[in-house]
Amino acid sequence: MSRSQTTSIPRPKQQPKASDAGRSRLGDFTRPIPIDKRILRRPRWVLFGGAFILVIGATIIAALFILPVQTWMDQDVDLARRQAELDELQKINGQLAGEVDRLQTDDGIREAAREEIGFVEAGDQRSTILPLPPLPSDLPAGWPYNVVTGILAARTAGPAPVAAD
Repeated sequence: MSRSQTTSIPRPKQQPKASDAGRSRLGDFTRPIPIDKRILRRPRWVLFGGAFILVIGATIIAALFILPVQTWMDQDVDLARRQAELDELQKINGQLAGEVDRLQTDDGIREAAREEIGFVEAGDQRSTILPLPPLPSDLPAGWPYNVVTGILAARTAGPAPVAAD
């Protein structure tokens, strides 16, 4: 133990100073801080430190207020897109349910067997027709071929645009 704590001499309590009379507690914040007790002593560093604190504050404000508001606004677009997707899936599910109902009948089973595995009933004739191969479009240059090439080009281009008067 230190010697000051073991003494039996009573000490007087701290009396307020005469200069403290009438002062508020805010006086400590409004009084200038001596240079040797400041965190940043040079004016340039004080400006840099203040700018750094402003950037940190702006980042916190953006993270707490601006970014959540943008996310909330984007949810409307996302909800509309997902609702359209849900409507499309429900329409497809309805079509599939109709096809399942049709396939549970005898006529539906016969039709599916004809389409899928080529089922032939008694009295039917089976004939297989393959699709035509695509026509060649790289014809040689010359008299009959240049006319055919022009006809093919006109058919693939579609109808001519209508001229406005």
